[in-house]
Amino acid sequence: MKYAERLENVTVLGAAGKMGSGIVLLAAMEMADLSLEPGNESLAFSLQAVDISQKALSGLVKYLRSQVQRFAEQKAAWLRKAYEKREDLIENKDVINQYVEDVLAIVRPATEIEASYHSTLVFEAISENLDLKVKLLSRIISNNSRNAWFFTNTSSIPISELNDKANLNGRLIGFHFYNPPAVQKLVELISAESTLPDLADFAKQFAKKLRKTVVPSHDVAGFIGNGHFMRDALYAVSEVERLAEDFGLVNAIYMVNKVSQDYLIRPMGIFQLIDYVGLDVCQCILGVMNERLPGGRLHSPLVDRLISQGIAGGQYADGSQKDGFLKYEKGRPSGVYDPDQRAYAPFSEITEHCHKALGAPPDQAKPWKSVIQHPDKTNYLRGYFQQLKVMNTLGADLAKRYGRKSKKIGLGLVNEKVADREEDVNTVLLTGFFHAYGPINDYFEGEVRP
Repeated sequence: MKYAERLENVTVLGAAGKMGSGIVLLAAMEMADLSLEPGNESLAFSLQAVDISQKALSGLVKYLRSQVQRFAEQKAAWLRKAYEKREDLIENKDVINQYVEDVLAIVRPATEIEASYHSTLVFEAISENLDLKVKLLSRIISNNSRNAWFFTNTSSIPISELNDKANLNGRLIGFHFYNPPAVQKLVELISAESTLPDLADFAKQFAKKLRKTVVPSHDVAGFIGNGHFMRDALYAVSEVERLAEDFGLVNAIYMVNKVSQDYLIRPMGIFQLIDYVGLDVCQCILGVMNERLPGGRLHSPLVDRLISQGIAGGQYADGSQKDGFLKYEKGRPSGVYDPDQRAYAPFSEITEHCHKALGAPPDQAKPWKSVIQHPDKTNYLRGYFQQLKVMNTLGADLAKRYGRKSKKIGLGLVNEKVADREEDVNTVLLTGFFHAYGPINDYFEGEVRP
């Protein structure tokens, strides 16, 4: 089956969700583009957008219309050429509007899984629930008439385990988009030993057509991205617990979050990132990894405690941030949750004391956005960390400890055969997490402090 034929009839499970909606958008536009290429006139492209909520599917259609419009405007020149035989399309706006309608015509919202039974490719983007994934994939493979291939967007569950339990016979590959799929350039590609070579080749071709940066990961729970992020997060929690003895839990959370963002030059602090992903999602991923990896220490009682009090993070339907470790006002952190008081302590009550305890940041410190746009980022970073290394403030010491631990985690992923190369670990953190530099670096070499 040729590339275009494999994409003639596609299903996305969990189509109205945060990840699924982005996958629908990308797949539908690729299918529409293929329909405009010579030689594909006989193909009837159709994408079954399957979700349990009709209301959510209605929202999906509105999202698709606005997003396709934006992408169409960016490639108006290509579209004019693609539609050059359409004499009725005169202005750019005519071409753009036609493309929007063509993409939307491909998408068929559905609330029944039976819609997937004639698909040649199925994207699975439902919640990180092994039993539910297996149930749905097993049902599709038992009823599908088209020898379907399956892409799973799981960020932690081993592909071999899903393949075996759902009896997919090698027709499954991990195709882990990062959130949001339409914006994020990174895709982690995870093959099991049983994954069909032709499926792996197709997945690479599809990712290339989407202009994604592909990093291969071995089939180990958590893969590269969450393999690093979850351990990084657990280290942050351990630092909070250590600091809480002297500064209290609320202050400790604020300080570690600030150090991980401002001193280590990340787009957001570690607890803000946990909130963005969702404490409940992180708890689930940790559970998957903890059950499948040696050591049995991938667990956070503090995360469990907050979730038990109804603090889960994540986003609302409109994309705004829910409160988690931190409270958010107009999208910006404004407080820290105190589980003892079951209330948020405003930043105004804690920042002065915390900043005094941390000490001043390096003179060369710049915000993350300024650093990633710096014309000589490499030399800037080297100079910045040289200055940080010789500082003896609490903030500098916390940053140095954190940087060394982050590198150790990254090297561990290579040594444990999760990643093939140090470069792959760095690419995932640079591209998927928007870090200004990879965790495996020499910025903290020669540091003698404990």
